[in-house]
Amino acid sequence: MHVPDGFLDAPTSVGTAVVAGGVVALSLARASRRELDERTAPLAGLVAVFVFAAQMVNFPVGAGTSGHLIGAVLAAVLVGPATATLCLTVVLGVQAFLFADGGVTALGTNVVLMGLAAVWVGYGVSRAVVAVLPTRPASVPFAAAAGALVSVPAAALVFVGLYAVGGAAPIPLDTLATAMGTWHLLIGVGEAVITFLAVGSIVAARPDLVHLARGRMPALELRTPEHVA
Repeated sequence: MHVPDGFLDAPTSVGTAVVAGGVVALSLARASRRELDERTAPLAGLVAVFVFAAQMVNFPVGAGTSGHLIGAVLAAVLVGPATATLCLTVVLGVQAFLFADGGVTALGTNVVLMGLAAVWVGYGVSRAVVAVLPTRPASVPFAAAAGALVSVPAAALVFVGLYAVGGAAPIPLDTLATAMGTWHLLIGVGEAVITFLAVGSIVAARPDLVHLARGRMPALELRTPEHVA
């Protein structure tokens, strides 16, 4: 889903950069207060590395864009949505400046799509789903998968909206919307499967490291390192 340079006009790109900057600032404040501590900080680094590797595997979508595993909900479920936004921002910045994966002038747009829309919409769905599922460990990966499934087409929909406002490529809006919706729905299914497997394995071994599980699963005994030693 990396948006290249020149796909959106300058005012739209500047606008998304401003929004992205504000979101990153708010995420820094929230993550430092609520999510990051001496246990979760190393996990956040590992999550960022995994997301970076996953996003480097691209699938062509068409019209100058590419699709790939976003990893937004996986990150949010493990380390919290604010920290996930920071992880995605770091990953996207490295990709744009060092690997030419996504335009530098479109960095703000890509942060809005993957670090904001995908993270927060997907995490919101995950929270809503886990709230209605039985209070047992198996509910957490199912909720994460549901959020992951929704997060990819949600980000695609936001991009279509941005293109409708400031699209600079000679592509009809209806053609772009159809391509983005179709391909990213399929990518969302793959993302849901991978998220389910990853979160399920971590919940089975160390549920205390899963942000979505903490404080929302009364029947789930979160094991500490002493319990698993």
